Amino acid sequence: MTSEQTGEFIIGRHPAVAALKSDQAVNKVFIQKGLKSDALGQIIQLAKERQLIISNVPKAKLDQMTDHQNHQGVVLAVAAYQYAQIDDLFANAEAHQEAPFFLILDELADPHNLGSILRTADAAGVHGIIIPKRRSVGLTAVVAKTSTGAIEHVPVARVTNLVQTAKELQQRGVWLFGTDMQGTDYRQWQANGPVALVIGNEGKGISPLLKKTCDEMLTIPMIGHVQSLNASVAASLLIYQGFNSRHPSAK
Repeated sequence: MTSEQTGEFIIGRHPAVAALKSDQAVNKVFIQKGLKSDALGQIIQLAKERQLIISNVPKAKLDQMTDHQNHQGVVLAVAAYQYAQIDDLFANAEAHQEAPFFLILDELADPHNLGSILRTADAAGVHGIIIPKRRSVGLTAVVAKTSTGAIEHVPVARVTNLVQTAKELQQRGVWLFGTDMQGTDYRQWQANGPVALVIGNEGKGISPLLKKTCDEMLTIPMIGHVQSLNASVAASLLIYQGFNSRHPSAK
């Protein structure tokens, strides 16, 4: 049985089990539709214990992902880029001689959204992004491609518990601003000083416990028929309001 790790994928049943039992960062688990075996059952159970996203896909999809290698009905998507530590994010802000400006992304699922947010974050001088280890897209090749190089310049920290991390940031002097349908008009947001902007999941928004931790909620007013925005679009508006208040244009 030929099984191996190829950059952003771990291929085959035994390597998948080994990775899921280890500290290996895994973004998503792909299982071939219709296949049933004890080995696949174990993989699914391990993935559920780690609260990973599991996708049942046709064999053709796995063949395409692995360039027709012997995947045995299972592929793990793993991180294509190295993650930073929280201290690295603070160090990045200090290196720029600026108050920290961070993003916290709560269980973002779409790699294109994460890539787009990375691109905007780089353009607006965000010092780092924080994502959870579970139920969240990680730094995959798709994210890297969508970011058009920004992934190389904006450090991303991956943490076990976002609420605990949020409280740690507050203890270090950072103010947390969440996003919600009810809150302060984002155009009034003054992001001076150490701040972290919390962006919620594409469908569920910010989790209740993390929302309770936020110091203030921001809202984007809408007058049209559709009362929600794509996560990366909403994030971009808020990020640039932060940028505008931190870097006012010369009069």
